[in-house]
Amino acid sequence: MTHLPKLRVGIIGAGIMGRGHAEVLTAHPDVELTAVSRSPLGEAAVYSDYRDLIASGTVDAVSITTPDHLHADMMVAAARAGLHILVEKPFTTTVADADRAVAAIREAGVIAMCLFNHRWVPAYAQAKQQMELVGEPVVGYARKDDTIYVPTEMIRWADQTSCAWFLSSHDIDLLSWLYDDRVVEVFATARHGKLRGMGIETPDAMQIQARFSRGAVATFESAWIYPNTFPTMVDSYVTVVGEDGVIQLDRQKENIQVATAKAYAYPRNMLQRVVHGVPAGAYRDAIHHFVDCARTGTEPLISVESSRDVTAVLAAAHESARTGLPVRLA
Repeated sequence: MTHLPKLRVGIIGAGIMGRGHAEVLTAHPDVELTAVSRSPLGEAAVYSDYRDLIASGTVDAVSITTPDHLHADMMVAAARAGLHILVEKPFTTTVADADRAVAAIREAGVIAMCLFNHRWVPAYAQAKQQMELVGEPVVGYARKDDTIYVPTEMIRWADQTSCAWFLSSHDIDLLSWLYDDRVVEVFATARHGKLRGMGIETPDAMQIQARFSRGAVATFESAWIYPNTFPTMVDSYVTVVGEDGVIQLDRQKENIQVATAKAYAYPRNMLQRVVHGVPAGAYRDAIHHFVDCARTGTEPLISVESSRDVTAVLAAAHESARTGLPVRLA
């Protein structure tokens, strides 16, 4: 049996997600975290510019965890350098950026994956297996709403994205996967007010109505102004109605409830958790899937083309919200 060398990974972006990627990657027995950009993480070499990290010769793959709007240039540079690419969602925030990233990745022949980790949540993966029981999809609804902590404290670049880019990207990928279909038309509305009044120029909420190619429809709701007293940072719910049945997934409660003198909470554990000191959950499983694909040259479960389609849906949705008109996708 041929022994494959360890995958040398560099992390571009060392914020919340960068630290999360580092924790998972360093726990993989076949990964060596060799470089990071900007902030120290363990013993990895630190580079002030991502281009220097890419050109360093010390990495086989990069993990891109920068703000949404910065992904494209980094993916193109990494692909041209022959590096495998793991990128946080959304893939990009414009279709032009998505197209040039896909072109660079396919031309270079590298392995690349956008981290739509919800496909590894056990309930969602089971739903995919059960879709044949509910028949042809008819209508779906996906809600992903955050507390106001997220755009006001957790990320400093909320004015350069939106709740839909940040949240609905997951759900658009998920329902497109469950439906096994592509969105062809969207109509969207956005509401500004609370966050704008706080000096953050981004919508409080968005709702996207999507029509798929085989006729099914879906609603994607996103908001990030829930009060911080809400018992979870994220309120997540999905339902899919088919011609022969229905699947519902409510992830507000994940099998544990905690009450203290200060709050009543439902701690999240399906995506990220640490069990006896070892990272676990869908987030870990998705990153490890990428590592295995990069080491073996196998195409990941999530293609860059499908991630490009998510970008196209969201770009069309923001155009629809701006004009008040439906937008057809090319």
